[in-house]
Amino acid sequence: MAVIGLDLGGTKLSGGLFSENGEFLFKDSCKLEKRTGDEVGLLIQNFVKQLLNEANNLKITVYAVGICIPGISYHETGCVWAPNIEGWDNYPVREKIREVVNKDVKVIVDSDRACAIFGESWLGAAKGCENAIFLAVGTGIGAGIIVNNQLVRGAHDIAGAIGWWALDTPFHSKFAPCGCFEYHASGEGIAKVAREIIADDKTYNGILSAKAIDEITAHDVFHAYSIGDDVAKRTLRTAITFWGMAVANLVSIFDPEKIIFGGGVFGPAAQFIDDIYEEAKKHAQPISIKKVKLEISKLGSEAVLTGAGYMALKAIYHRLNN
Repeated sequence: MAVIGLDLGGTKLSGGLFSENGEFLFKDSCKLEKRTGDEVGLLIQNFVKQLLNEANNLKITVYAVGICIPGISYHETGCVWAPNIEGWDNYPVREKIREVVNKDVKVIVDSDRACAIFGESWLGAAKGCENAIFLAVGTGIGAGIIVNNQLVRGAHDIAGAIGWWALDTPFHSKFAPCGCFEYHASGEGIAKVAREIIADDKTYNGILSAKAIDEITAHDVFHAYSIGDDVAKRTLRTAITFWGMAVANLVSIFDPEKIIFGGGVFGPAAQFIDDIYEEAKKHAQPISIKKVKLEISKLGSEAVLTGAGYMALKAIYHRLNN
């Protein structure tokens, strides 16, 4: 028995064949290359066909497909909102996949933040936890939240969009496109904060001044930090403060056993996990913060894809038991 897991990002589609034990039987990826709308849908269909061919070569049967998307997945309809993909305002991705699989193959769609916590709960750092949170920090910020072994979805399937958390005052219009938290502490946010500091400091001549200001990335900031650059230190101190406040809020609301940090920023920001905890202690409920554990993802870049495979397997078991 096997399933297909798919991880659709803003720039890349990854996928694989999973055994029922979570082992990769085959894995591949392809770039979106600025595709939009149905072009991305067609790419997914062709990718699924490729994986089905690989399954046929391995003489195994695919019973389900799980796909995660970077945005909002409407659980009932299988349609999605993915802001990084033009034309995906209410895109019927589940139906597109159903067009290229056998009618008895189950297709499940969910958000990347949901799949990340599924993956970590199945095979990663949150294994054995009934209450855990995956804090994904990459280009954007989101949280996959499991409470009493159940994913928190919310009334409109948008729970966990914590990049929009208001963690600073007053409100600035620059927060409107992405949210206050994300503006300060996502991968793109780290670059923005560094650019603002440099723009305000006409005397700065550190390593970041070697690049055009609008070309500075989070990667550049982490490199500058490693050699003691002052702007990088100030920028990442801001990020640590915001990550700490976010942890405090998550702990005070949900009382989790673990908060797992993942995404492209963690990564290089893993070195700050103790600093984040110290910041969180200033704000959080004092008993629950002493009980929670902060950990880095054990699955790394495979967390979301693994969660997509888990969704597909879970759908099979649900069908067999009902």
